[in-house]
Amino acid sequence: MQDKVLILDFGSQYTQLIARRVRELFIYCEIHPFNNPPEHMEEFNAVILSGSPYSVRSEQAPHPDLSAIRGKLPLLAVCYGAQYLAHFSGGVVKPSNTREYGRANLSFIQSEESFFEGIDKGSQVWMSHSDTIDQLPEGGMLLASTEDVKNAAYCIEGETTFGIQFHPEVYHTTDGKKLLENFLIKIAGIQQNWTPDSFVEMTVKEIRETIGDEKVILGLSGGVDSTVVAVLLHKAIGTQLHCIFVNNGLLRKNEFESVLNQYEGMGLNVKGVDASDQFLKALAGETDPESKRKIIGNTFIDVFDDESKKTAGVSWLAQGTIYPDVIESISVNGPSATIKSHHNVGGLPDFMNLKLVEPLKMLFKDEVRRVGASIGIDPELLGRHPFPGPGLGIRILGDITAEKVEMLQEVDAIFINGLKSWNLYDQVWQAGAMLLPVNSVGVMGDERTYEKCVALRAVQSTDGMTADWVDLPYAFLQKMSNEIINKVKGVNRVVYDISSKPPATIEWE
Repeated sequence: MQDKVLILDFGSQYTQLIARRVRELFIYCEIHPFNNPPEHMEEFNAVILSGSPYSVRSEQAPHPDLSAIRGKLPLLAVCYGAQYLAHFSGGVVKPSNTREYGRANLSFIQSEESFFEGIDKGSQVWMSHSDTIDQLPEGGMLLASTEDVKNAAYCIEGETTFGIQFHPEVYHTTDGKKLLENFLIKIAGIQQNWTPDSFVEMTVKEIRETIGDEKVILGLSGGVDSTVVAVLLHKAIGTQLHCIFVNNGLLRKNEFESVLNQYEGMGLNVKGVDASDQFLKALAGETDPESKRKIIGNTFIDVFDDESKKTAGVSWLAQGTIYPDVIESISVNGPSATIKSHHNVGGLPDFMNLKLVEPLKMLFKDEVRRVGASIGIDPELLGRHPFPGPGLGIRILGDITAEKVEMLQEVDAIFINGLKSWNLYDQVWQAGAMLLPVNSVGVMGDERTYEKCVALRAVQSTDGMTADWVDLPYAFLQKMSNEIINKVKGVNRVVYDISSKPPATIEWE
């Protein structure tokens, strides 16, 4: 049986990083909002409490019931979690007298404790809090301090309960992974059995048991996620899988043909449907980003529904939903502002009458690629950059026309092919071009021009939850700018986006 770790989310910006670090140890974990915990807590082998933007002294702060966890399961409380345990268990939490944010070093460690095994005094940690634990909770024993934070780490005697004021999940905590390893493996005794091969074996078995002899339909995109889903399903149910690839008119240049060719020889049953005109007609005149996403999503459902009816006896729809889609669609404290809707999340319209199968919904992007490699998918396909479901529709700011799509396809092709020819493509997690809704003055020959501006975007990331812009060589950017302006009619200015996520998102819409 698969060992599992529960991460209770109190709204920290770092919660997803905790999950990533745990998965890097080949240990399975799940994130659940503190106010919607899993029903069967006994199925988990350990629990981690996340940080939070709230103060435990605030009335609005999360106040979870930990009676099913405390003293019954190994528990690691991070930052807010550590303060919560102290505040409600006989300790004292006060506002900090000194600024407790950023890098700090451990000035004292209870080194004989297995929690800090292999971690030396002076090890760098990352603090991010405005409150501090002034007095430890009842039964608390000090394990570590920094120069400014006396109670940086503690345990509760008689329990496998630990609290830390710093964030082990962030890169700046140099021994953070080791600390998580100590807690999860040495103390909680969890098996490191979450591997791509074990996932494939478990998932193929589950798919066979769930689907039985029924038919499944899958909308292929040509991307990594849908390809891995297709091969996994084919491995499990063979010819019961029927794939449809819809051309929404917003794909990259020549992508419809190349994607169909790519699946030849993979043994998949794929049908291509060119619905470009239908999508562009539905999008005519629309400028609002969220509305565009919904129009593209709804039109896809209409086209897909029409095509799925041509295959008799289909009972299931497969989707390439991955874990970041799921995480970003869950609000810790009830309804929250929509950043942007996910095309893979939100279920199905009732009229389709199909059950949903999402084999990858608990995987991060890099885990999807590792699973793809374990089932023999071509490395070149697995290395392909992510491409948004709404395609160029969210890279054309403002209204969408066939002319704008063609213009951006040409720009995008020059940029992506340039990255490949300069051997930069594999150093970038995702790249693309945005067509901006502004014209600027330029000069070509002896004539004044007033034409479009495009923005190039290239980021480094692991799973899209956070991203940094890539410092591409100036010579490369100069080459791309010259080539785009010279070859793409209607563009006279190229800029490069140097925004990170957060605060920006990867896509512009």
